[in-house]
Amino acid sequence: FPMVSEVTELDAARALFDREVARAAALGAPVSDEIRVGVMLEVPSLLWQLDQVLRTADFVSVGSNDLMQYLYAADRTNTRVAQRFDTLSPGLVAALAEVVARSDAAGRRISLCGEMASDPALLTLLVGLGLTEFSMTPGAIPVAKQILAELRSDELRALARRILKLATIDEIERTLLATLGRLTSI
Repeated sequence: FPMVSEVTELDAARALFDREVARAAALGAPVSDEIRVGVMLEVPSLLWQLDQVLRTADFVSVGSNDLMQYLYAADRTNTRVAQRFDTLSPGLVAALAEVVARSDAAGRRISLCGEMASDPALLTLLVGLGLTEFSMTPGAIPVAKQILAELRSDELRALARRILKLATIDEIERTLLATLGRLTSI
């Protein structure tokens, strides 16, 4: 379910979905036991309701473009405020790390969709944070596969741990690029 801003919205949508699945089954329609219901994490208010979300949703997909836009209160297409829309913000990196940790602890799959995963440097950070499922532009897939094949997951986790301790976008960018320069030929 996209654009959920309150857990009660997710609960109501899930109840409606479950009711319709039961109705279809009662009518004799084939219903798969493998249907999973997820939520797009795009609205920042869900960050503070994540435990409740994880009790209702079978999986979470972080909608990075919308989440960042609402987190920064800045339209990324507006050139007057687009510089506020930075994927290396310490707040965003910390939020993603928390979402991954809590989803893992709840036994829920987590994925990320949006432009972040198409950037090779950001992709390595996202993998280091524990994300393993991504959607990205088709043209980015070969480069992503090549980069990830060259790097070890323990190196990426160590990089993410270092980055989570940094306080500024500039520090994060310098650390990310310097480390990746040593690990691979990006």
